[in-house]
Amino acid sequence: MTLLSILEFPDPRLRTKAQPVDPALIADPAFQTRLDDMFHTMYEAPGIGLAASQVDDHRRFMVIDISEEKNQPMVFINPEIVVADGHQVYQEGCLSVPNIFADVTRANNITVKAWGRDGQPFELQADGLLAICIQHEMDHLEGKLFVDYLSPLKRDRVRKTLEKARRSSAA
Repeated sequence: MTLLSILEFPDPRLRTKAQPVDPALIADPAFQTRLDDMFHTMYEAPGIGLAASQVDDHRRFMVIDISEEKNQPMVFINPEIVVADGHQVYQEGCLSVPNIFADVTRANNITVKAWGRDGQPFELQADGLLAICIQHEMDHLEGKLFVDYLSPLKRDRVRKTLEKARRSSAA
């Protein structure tokens, strides 16, 4: 498996809106390998979700595994939220915004329709952390980051903090 490079804020490629995946391509070995590489990258980071946009692949798919044991991989291809209900505030982080965390309000209960890794469509009801993770990763597919939920002042502070950290690590 290949460890993919994760784009980091404020990289403009993170703002690209992802294009739908042709369901006929899901069974393609190259696409299946891409899914394996994304899981490998997500687990190594470590994270609980990774959208294709974060690894500079601008197609609508994402991988998630919120289990402690990292043994419940989920694939969402062309995901669409069809029901969103309630709200919850959760402190989110992001592999594309390393070491930064902030409270974000999202729907507490969602129903998502997508295609699975097996090429079959499915519908899933989710709440709590899984619902948050799905919404967070779907935002990436729309070119949106969790820092967009912050005030402009806080967002600018995040950008400056990350730039300073990059300069320090490059020195």
